Amino acid sequence: MKRFLFLILLFQFSCFVQAQKIQLQTGDLVFQKMNCGELCEAIHAVTKGYQGNDFSHLGLVLIENDSVFILEAAGNAVRKVTLEEFSKNTTTTMFIGRVKKKYEKLIPQVISFSKEQLGIPYDDDYLYDNGKYYCSELIYDAFLNAYGKPFFELQPMTFKQPETNVFFPAWVAYYNDLKIEIPEGKPGCNPGGISTSKKIKIIRKLN
Repeated sequence: MKRFLFLILLFQFSCFVQAQKIQLQTGDLVFQKMNCGELCEAIHAVTKGYQGNDFSHLGLVLIENDSVFILEAAGNAVRKVTLEEFSKNTTTTMFIGRVKKKYEKLIPQVISFSKEQLGIPYDDDYLYDNGKYYCSELIYDAFLNAYGKPFFELQPMTFKQPETNVFFPAWVAYYNDLKIEIPEGKPGCNPGGISTSKKIKIIRKLN
């Protein structure tokens, strides 16, 4: 009897995993709220995502041989990880975004470009076009390359507390460690901004 119940549970779990895979497509964007302490809190304070959700990370879905992978700029470099590994970073439900139908033809080139960046160092400086990538910068450039012109928008970045002229202490300490100036006002992008783009639609949540 116990073995029978175990097999039922195993079958149900297998069906759940397959359903997750079926609902995801190569080229989908996965938006994630990470727990990275004061830095993430500072990011959330000045960037708002889809329906007011806070996002501090995103990756690009790649389905190969019936397995779901995520291409992301994280850790030390651009890398390819399993969906399970990617999911460990999140503190809440993830959101799945998909480009609108008229842009689907861009996806093969978006994936190809992203794969070519594997191993490129992570952009700890958060400076656009410096030979390194942070998470949304990789996505921005992948779609820029495929579209031939900006697909998402770059906006002036701010590291200051809302409605003040005061930098978040976490960013002051962060850039002091790097020994570079805080890139206030420099062009950049973020997961929240990309999640609100009119060129994509949020299709579902992913637990």
